[in-house]
Amino acid sequence: MEDGKNTQSRRKFFCNTIPLALGAITGIGLLSQSCNNDEEEGETVSVLSSDGQLVQVKKSAMTPTASPNVRKGIPGKSFVMVIDLAKCKNARKCVSKCQKMHGLSTEDEWMKVFLMQDSNDTAPYWFPKPCFHCNQPPCVKVCPVGATYKRTDGIVLIDNERCIGCKFCMTACPYSSRVFQWKEAELTEEMAKRDYSPESSVPSKVGTVGKCDFCPDMARKGILPDCVTGCPNGVIYFGDKNEDIVTNGNESFRFSKLIHDRAGYHYMAELGTEPNVYYLPPVNRIFDYEDGFENLSEEQIKFFKSSTVKKH
Repeated sequence: MEDGKNTQSRRKFFCNTIPLALGAITGIGLLSQSCNNDEEEGETVSVLSSDGQLVQVKKSAMTPTASPNVRKGIPGKSFVMVIDLAKCKNARKCVSKCQKMHGLSTEDEWMKVFLMQDSNDTAPYWFPKPCFHCNQPPCVKVCPVGATYKRTDGIVLIDNERCIGCKFCMTACPYSSRVFQWKEAELTEEMAKRDYSPESSVPSKVGTVGKCDFCPDMARKGILPDCVTGCPNGVIYFGDKNEDIVTNGNESFRFSKLIHDRAGYHYMAELGTEPNVYYLPPVNRIFDYEDGFENLSEEQIKFFKSSTVKKH
């Protein structure tokens, strides 16, 4: 539950921005809320209205709730993730560990795993997909309230204290990496008592957008994300591009050498988003793709087979 200060601030923001172009673009309908006509001094910024007009919003109503350090990033760092597709067998531990860590429900997946096939003549392979933390993120450019932002350490975060649930960022993301929080998070007692931070994304809020956050709260402590350490096959490597090192907890490599020697690539590089997630091609695979159907229900197997992503 929001405290009185945050609730009042959000109410003032809504009062100054209605009608916002939520219904026209996202289909969720216009926001409406009773409010008073408190006036505040200060500069204004422009937000698109439902009829295509620019509405002036007081900048004071959009003051970031996250601390400057949380929005700026960890000095000297440039975080990257490398995913080795030759090792993945859809164990789905990266998914479940992420959900547990962030109090997500089973249907809310910030780390997703798809069955990918390059062509009709090649065998499918498993493809884990987090948020790509792009250096040219379309999601940041479309957010009307600055809730989504890019940090100096390469990480893209969402401040749920500012998010108004307009879904503009979800529409702009070409990788469909974002999830709308439709219901209360499944928090432990300890998680529920935490002070919210965009670095941990806990506790999340109903009516806002969430996604893979690269776990910067753990990175500050020198701890690897749970998706990395939870994978039984060492598929995911995480590290610092500036230090030129990535690790899966058991093996460590020079980032530049690993990408060079294994022909690392960006997914959908032609979009020009410059992701900070790299893939190693599924060459000399350790597992047959059908091994990934183990421990899945018939319904899940049918879903994966029917929704295989064709690259070409």
